[in-house]
Amino acid sequence: MGDVRQEAAMTNEKSDLRSVVVRGSAAGFAQEIIAGPHRMTADEPVSVGGTDTGSTPYDFLIAALGPCPSITVGMYARRKGWALEEVTVNLRHVKIHASDCADCETKQGMLDQIERDIHFAGSLTGDQRSKLLEIANKCPVHRTLTSEIIIKTRAF
Repeated sequence: MGDVRQEAAMTNEKSDLRSVVVRGSAAGFAQEIIAGPHRMTADEPVSVGGTDTGSTPYDFLIAALGPCPSITVGMYARRKGWALEEVTVNLRHVKIHASDCADCETKQGMLDQIERDIHFAGSLTGDQRSKLLEIANKCPVHRTLTSEIIIKTRAF
């Protein structure tokens, strides 16, 4: 698939932002992902024509919403001296009918919904758990996914 690391390095030289490069053959669904020094594979399940050699694109999307609150609440609990021992985040992506969403502006068609369960292990009070949940909802990735997002795409 060529030297993707070299392309990522050249992109990173242009800015301080970390670049992600994704490349795959047009003959199938499998994609090579390079994020800095890390390599991952994305694919689709066999049931939809993929080879199931990696996580689905939606797996990657919701996976970003797991480590961010975990890291954020861990940092907050350490600073406060709280007895937080471990954070486990379970995520699911589902499509729901817009008409079933009381809090949504859109009322027709389907909407994407991410369900997130966070488990805080440790000797914490109810107030501490409530505060950690509040902090989890303020992590940068959560804020990004709940804000207006602009995606600028160019073709070469």
